[in-house]
Amino acid sequence: MAEAVLTPDPYILFLLGLGLVVLLVSWAPVGLSRLPLTLPILCVALGWGVFSSGLLAFNPDPRTWDTATERLTELVVIISLMGAGLKLDRPPGLKAWGTTWRLLAVTMPLTIAAVAWLGMAGLGFSLAMALLLGAAMAPTDPVLAADVQVGPPRSGDEDEVRFGLTSEAGLNDALAFPFVHLAILASLGGLASGGLTDWLTLKVVWKILAGAAVGWLVGRAFGFLIFHSERTGLHRLGDGLVALAATLVAYAATELAHGYGFLAVFVAAVTIRGWERDHEFHQQMHDFSDQIERLLIMLLLVLFGGALANGLLDSLTWSDAAIALVILLVVRPAAGLVAMIGAPRPWREKLLLAFLGIRGVGSVYYVAYGLNHGDFGSSERLWAIVGLVILASIVIHGVTATPLLARLAKWRSATPG
Repeated sequence: MAEAVLTPDPYILFLLGLGLVVLLVSWAPVGLSRLPLTLPILCVALGWGVFSSGLLAFNPDPRTWDTATERLTELVVIISLMGAGLKLDRPPGLKAWGTTWRLLAVTMPLTIAAVAWLGMAGLGFSLAMALLLGAAMAPTDPVLAADVQVGPPRSGDEDEVRFGLTSEAGLNDALAFPFVHLAILASLGGLASGGLTDWLTLKVVWKILAGAAVGWLVGRAFGFLIFHSERTGLHRLGDGLVALAATLVAYAATELAHGYGFLAVFVAAVTIRGWERDHEFHQQMHDFSDQIERLLIMLLLVLFGGALANGLLDSLTWSDAAIALVILLVVRPAAGLVAMIGAPRPWREKLLLAFLGIRGVGSVYYVAYGLNHGDFGSSERLWAIVGLVILASIVIHGVTATPLLARLAKWRSATPG
């Protein structure tokens, strides 16, 4: 009886852990400002420590909770995409978004192709598994890239590097999806049965057009509701919860139309921002999205730390680890530099745009989605490689991003013109 009294209730431990995470979300941005640490690093370490202690019997391994992993990461990504779109002060345009188009049109395809080749030649993966790895490793994460993104609306913190990475993260999550579907098709034997035509027409053309169109329509509708009338507009409520409503409506409506919901959410956010661009209500919507996003991502990172403690990386070999680091530190930077050839930007900016391709929650989502909808066989090594890439990105980019961007800002201020 005494032993039962002394044994901690797992539910109470969960509440304690959740409280600590919320405290970290609130305090860490100030408390860590002078340290070479980031909130994601602390949350992963907290998760590893808690789940290594044996106090919690729950195992948050994504290989076990495949559907829950897909849905939770999906929710975090769409909330992040709304916040990213609302941040952007710069109106869309071919020239104004030139860096974005280069990263999307050149860096992403090169990354997918290079990683898929490494998957087959270096890891011994099947074509389907290698394609899924390539698609998952291509997008710059809109969630974990918060430290390298532009500042809040109207903050003026929108240099070319931050803008390029923010806009790339907003759009490339949707544009990686066709290659996830291609991997699924390959895993089901569809490449040999003429499925490429359906993939091109439905998974590429239709889903991208539907995502962009529905996102624009939802953005216009919400822009009208929020800003059209000074007497009845939703901005009078002063409630940033409207941003969550726009996120869910844009995503759900697009999925019902069989389009890419990620693309729709970002397009809707950019469209809403286009209404009364300097209105203060954009700040309120962004702040609400940012708070929800930070809470969810920190909880997810604690679970990621728990998955690491419970053996997510156990199936890694030395060659797997080497290729994972090559993907992060060679493939993305090289593909990014190729995209920047001829761009009218200083070489320092090009280097940072190429290097700061952070991998994170979006990669987890794509792997979970692919495995849940295809037939890839054993996925132990795939999860281990993706987990190592994300862990390395959290540490390497987390420690270096802020000082590198600070040095770039200092160089700009000291350089005439």
